[in-house]
Amino acid sequence: MELAEIMQPDETFEVTDPHVACDGGDGPLGHPRIYLMIGEAGEVVCPYCSRRYILVAAPEEASGD
Repeated sequence: MELAEIMQPDETFEVTDPHVACDGGDGPLGHPRIYLMIGEAGEVVCPYCSRRYILVAAPEEASGD
């Protein structure tokens, strides 16, 4: 197994707000709730559980309304 395969995030979530909170979900992967800010890269990865949050346009912004 290569290092690139090990470092891949477990889950990816598309969000419409650049401020996200992550607690790792229920069960053994849970961790203290932390707040993350999506920057210019358009994504952020939780340092505890490796969940990836990707910023996408809100539905009303995407349609131009």
